[in-house]
Amino acid sequence: MTRIAFSRIRSGWPLALAAALLVPAFAVPPVAGAQELAAGDAVAGAKVFRKCQACHLVDVEKNKVGPHLVDIVGRPVAALEDYQYSTAMTEYAQTQPEWTEEALAAYLRKPRDVVPKTKMAFAGLKKDEDLANIIAYLKDPSAAE
Repeated sequence: MTRIAFSRIRSGWPLALAAALLVPAFAVPPVAGAQELAAGDAVAGAKVFRKCQACHLVDVEKNKVGPHLVDIVGRPVAALEDYQYSTAMTEYAQTQPEWTEEALAAYLRKPRDVVPKTKMAFAGLKKDEDLANIIAYLKDPSAAE
C-alpha cells in the first residue's frame, strides 16, 4: 500500500496533498499527562530552570525581563499587576485563566505555538522529563534545596 501511495505522489499528485497526508505523523508530540507531571523531580527541575534564570526568579517576587514565577502553578495567567504582559499573553488569559500543570507543560514545550507573538524568546523544552522536573521545581522550589 505504501508503494502505491508513493508512486502516485511521484506521478503528479500535488505536493500539498502529499504533505497534508504526512503531517499528522510528524505533529508536535502530546504534552506529558498528569501522571508524568506528578513524577517530576524538583532537584532535577532546578537544573533545568538554569535555562530560565536569566529572565525569571522563582523564589523572590521580583520581575526581571520576564515575570517572577513565585507560586506560578495555580496562579491566574497574566495576573501580576507590576509586569507588562504582551497583548498575546493577556488574550491567552481569556481562554486559559489559570496556570495549571498541564497548561504550563504545553507552554514550556513550545511557547510560541501556545501563545503566538509572546514576548518570551525561549524556544521550549523538548523532553517530557524536563517538563515534569521543572514543574515540580516551580511548585516547590524549596524541595530542591
